[in-house]
Amino acid sequence: MQTAMPQGHTRLGSTLVTGPATGPQAPSLAGPIGPLGRIGTLEVRLARNEAEIEAAQEIRYRIFYDELGARSSLDQIDRRDSDRFDPLCDHLLVLDNSLTGPEHRRIVGTYRLLRQEMATAAGGFYSEDEFELRRLVARHPDLRFLELGRSCVLPQYRSKRTIEALWQGIWAYLNHYGIDVMVGCASFPGIDPAAHAEALTYMAHHCRTSADWDVRAVGRRYHPMAMMPVEEVNPKAAITAMPPLVKGYLRIGARIGDGCVIDRDFSTVDVFIVMPVKEIAARYISYYGGDGQSYAA
Repeated sequence: MQTAMPQGHTRLGSTLVTGPATGPQAPSLAGPIGPLGRIGTLEVRLARNEAEIEAAQEIRYRIFYDELGARSSLDQIDRRDSDRFDPLCDHLLVLDNSLTGPEHRRIVGTYRLLRQEMATAAGGFYSEDEFELRRLVARHPDLRFLELGRSCVLPQYRSKRTIEALWQGIWAYLNHYGIDVMVGCASFPGIDPAAHAEALTYMAHHCRTSADWDVRAVGRRYHPMAMMPVEEVNPKAAITAMPPLVKGYLRIGARIGDGCVIDRDFSTVDVFIVMPVKEIAARYISYYGGDGQSYAA
């Protein structure tokens, strides 16, 4: 999974929502408190206190705002990327234990995890502003959904080892909570879908979800992905042009929803990823699932 994260980061989700956190507190601190994975000096676990969550939000701000140029209508004088969903999410952390100082200053990467029951408490998933996720969930009332989002890694840690550590943690989390389906958005840079016409057209024809798992961009934001004749698409060039995160998800076995969305706050073109756990490629289940299961108790 060396290419599972574009330049070490992505913002999985919809339009930026800022302001004070409200609503019920997530039971994240009641979840698994031990390590969810380890590779070398890197340890993966959930945030255990507010200091660690705030440190993760600081890293998100440095990457999304300082590095990628995200913008907000609100002043963020604390230089933390935060929204109303943060108190409801579990915050997966990668820590480098070779660093000195308090644990919250050893955080080098983060992933935000929103379980279905907490999304219900929040009035919906974060990405519902861009995609009709609620309809997808309603078609599968017996399955448990998990939304992945706000993933980022500090520049010096953007490596295969860090990505593998994160996926160890995700697999352990899936096993601990009995998650059936992972969903979220993945982003192409810029706000012009035509700049990615070949890659988006390829995905529209070759990577779409089955009817049972289909999810569509909301009507007011829908933009078609098929923007050129399919016979003119060079598959190799199309795949090469995809952000590493998208290629990584497709390699695992993820499929793509219908339509893309322009997110002007983050200057991205977003596609929707659907990953039923039982349909993920067996080699990845074997590679990550064994370690994930051992940490999931």
